[in-house]
Amino acid sequence: MGGGQGLTLGALVPLAVGLLGCGLLGCSGASEYDYVSYQSDLGPYPGGRFYAKPHQCVAIPADLRLCHSVGYDKMVLPNLLDHETMAEVKHQASSWVPLLNKNCHMGTQVFLCSLFAPVCLDRPVYPCRWLCEAVRDSCEPVMQFFGFFWPEMLKCDQFPQDDVCIAMTAPNATEVSRPKGTTVCPPCDNEMKSEAIVEHLCASEFALKMTIKEVKKENGDKMIIPRKRKALKLGPIRKKNLKKLVLYLKNGADCPCHQLDNLGHYFLIMGRQVKTQYLLTAIYKWDKKNKEFKKFMKKMKSPDCPTFPSVFK
Repeated sequence: MGGGQGLTLGALVPLAVGLLGCGLLGCSGASEYDYVSYQSDLGPYPGGRFYAKPHQCVAIPADLRLCHSVGYDKMVLPNLLDHETMAEVKHQASSWVPLLNKNCHMGTQVFLCSLFAPVCLDRPVYPCRWLCEAVRDSCEPVMQFFGFFWPEMLKCDQFPQDDVCIAMTAPNATEVSRPKGTTVCPPCDNEMKSEAIVEHLCASEFALKMTIKEVKKENGDKMIIPRKRKALKLGPIRKKNLKKLVLYLKNGADCPCHQLDNLGHYFLIMGRQVKTQYLLTAIYKWDKKNKEFKKFMKKMKSPDCPTFPSVFK
């Protein structure tokens, strides 16, 4: 078993309690993922981890979109990131939903939800270090397209490598999981669904309706020069700077962005400021005939956005 400690397995749900030395397939063959039931009789874990504060087992609400489909229906509060209320969990977790939708690694949801919405156990169980490293190595390059780096609060060396830990047990769990045949720049790889567009709007600092004059390559980025622009959400952009505004598709010089193949119409472009650059984080054709886009236009008037904290800093 290596350095890990065996557990008496209780209820089976789609999440793993993996042990060091069990390999990618885990120690149990009972289901793809296992976990120990909340009321099980656990001995002390190696390392002596206990909950620092009184905790409760609560239902995962439907609007906790990051984790509602993770495969179990109850979680511990406070969670393993010290979020004490469900409102705080929702606010923090919502900023990760766009990354989850990019399919950068098949273990992304399991890893994030093991922290944001941990399964109900008698002791805290953290994600395995190797799972964190696999998700980080696959997803950080995608995050960099949006101007983000792997955040300090998820540093992988804080997670156990010779202790009981949460792990993917599916074969090839460390491999990148991306839709086949796609090499599209991540900010351009967007589903035309009203909810997804609202999520991007909420996660972005600014939003513009614009036409594009020219697209150039510059230092590994795509540089986008607007022709006409109308601010829908100004954020860090000052009105007086709109006329001189230049947008950048970070690391996008050599990946396709199919929306930019035809510049003869309006676009919805969203983004954020990183240092002195305004980065494009999502782009959609402004298509009022599209049913989903029409739904978005109605929601845009009063989007139900959480207040995003600076979780990536």
